Amino acid sequence: LAVTVGSDEHRALARQAVRESLVLLKNDNNALPIDKNVSTILVAGINSTGFQAGGWTLDWQGEQRNALAGTTILEGIQELVGPNTHVIYDSLGQFTSFGGKAPVGIAIVGEIPYAEGLGDRADLTLYKGDQTIINALHPKVDKLIVVILSGRPLVITDQYQTADAWVAAWLPGSEGAGVADVLFGDYPFVGKLPYTWPRSNDQLPLNINNSANLTGCAAPLFPFGYGLGNAGSQPIEWLNCQ
Repeated sequence: LAVTVGSDEHRALARQAVRESLVLLKNDNNALPIDKNVSTILVAGINSTGFQAGGWTLDWQGEQRNALAGTTILEGIQELVGPNTHVIYDSLGQFTSFGGKAPVGIAIVGEIPYAEGLGDRADLTLYKGDQTIINALHPKVDKLIVVILSGRPLVITDQYQTADAWVAAWLPGSEGAGVADVLFGDYPFVGKLPYTWPRSNDQLPLNINNSANLTGCAAPLFPFGYGLGNAGSQPIEWLNCQ
């Protein structure tokens, strides 16, 4: 069966799985879906199939290189945009040669690949570098979309208001183009959270059993089973929480 691994049929199925697993956490100001013919899209952050695969590679702890055959999310975006749309990439989100404001910005952030206990963290907030990317991109765009690559929910409360849309893309592996399929509206968001999403590190460990009756600032940021459709956002209980 080795000759069938990585076949077009297998990759098409994997791309479908990516599309159907994405969870839309927030969508304000009609940030999503993105118009394929928008003039400019600024993309910052991760551009590596290794990061997209997490620990699910032949290397035990995964790899950060763009060595896994497939497409990155950036490549998927470049594949789907209209002929007159400019896609500009800067890993750090600085875009020093770009003047003015772009209609859309996409920050792709997430965890360094890991497997088993070596990935244990007491602090699940976004890496400082990811926070810097989001903050750097925000003033350069009219609408900011953040895509999170991770094997678990990350604490995003402090950055939540900075972006118009948040997408949990988990670990899309070789098929980053499946993320782009949904960002541009070729397919709808249908995924629901398989985890309870914490508001802060202080809530850990958090799950459906110990959070079902929590309300107000004690409640999780997103409950188990949460996930928006393309229709838009819905309120969450988190304002005025320190």
